[in-house]
Amino acid sequence: MGGSFSAAGRFPAWRAAAVWAVAAVVLTGAVVLFADRAVSTWSHDVLHRPAWAVDITKAAKWYVPCGLAILVLAAALAEKLAGRPLGRLWRAAVAAALATLLAAVAVTFVKYGFGRLWPETWVDKNPSWIGNHAFGFAPFHGGGGYESFPSGHTARLSAPAAVLWRRIPAFRVLWVLPVLAVIVGLVAADFHFLGDCVGGVFLGVLCAWSILRTLPQGW
Repeated sequence: MGGSFSAAGRFPAWRAAAVWAVAAVVLTGAVVLFADRAVSTWSHDVLHRPAWAVDITKAAKWYVPCGLAILVLAAALAEKLAGRPLGRLWRAAVAAALATLLAAVAVTFVKYGFGRLWPETWVDKNPSWIGNHAFGFAPFHGGGGYESFPSGHTARLSAPAAVLWRRIPAFRVLWVLPVLAVIVGLVAADFHFLGDCVGGVFLGVLCAWSILRTLPQGW
């Protein structure tokens, strides 16, 4: 199946994508409807935005994964220009870098499309769950107060993690840990709803799947 995430020969690509889409809608929707408000309220009232959670999210700001992705691509290009072939690890790194950048672009459009309110008030007294119990989506509204879903932090880390999960399975724990750490940090700091993070994971893996399906055979 080339770069497909499904087991070889078990599912055609379209069926694997359909299963993934249904899982994304059902799981994310369930978390949004039944967990987000309770978890956000608990985080705000009990955890009070601990410093460790804020530090985790700062370490994963958009320019960190995107900057690393650009460096990887530049280094790979230098290797090619020097006439050295790109081995398995290099190819995995390039695919992960491309997935990261694709996720960074996709997040911008998906956030605009969903227009979700934030758990707390960040921008020009925007309505929020903690601020005035405003909860929901305003598709295509635009503006910084309507960009909670999905979590960009989570998507930009999940995309390369999914590529490396597939290409270098011996270290799967290492690929998953940063994603889990950032999700915990975002929710503990009440920077995002849990559902935003779940949606970010699905979007990141979709970007990884798209890159692996697009790259040439044998990459």
